[in-house]
Amino acid sequence: MNIRKRLRNHPEMHTGALNDILFILLMFFLIVSTLANPNVVKVNNPKGTKDTKSKQNIVVSINKDQQVFIGQKAVDMNQLDTLLKLEVAKAHSVTDTPSVVINADTISYYGEVFRIMQSAKRAGARVVANVK
Repeated sequence: MNIRKRLRNHPEMHTGALNDILFILLMFFLIVSTLANPNVVKVNNPKGTKDTKSKQNIVVSINKDQQVFIGQKAVDMNQLDTLLKLEVAKAHSVTDTPSVVINADTISYYGEVFRIMQSAKRAGARVVANVK
């Protein structure tokens, strides 16, 4: 009786090129993630506990000097309603319900933030207060 183990061929998979592909994909996603939203004015946001990620069609920023920006363009508070309606109308051509993201500095006035929220709602946009 022959009790010896038989030698079997084990299938092999060469994964040498997989490391290169994963490294290239990692570098690609790191570069793309840094270019996510270039239309933001740098403000000091208050800290929050919930995550408020949203598709950012229109970004309205209020800095510490109470200056209002739509994208990176400075806007006078008297013309804010009109310019916001125009931006929402432009965004309606791309999406059904455009969203207005408000970046407010920690020392900006709450009244101005609420005024922007109300004008965005009247223009037919969804409003997200961006808190980091």
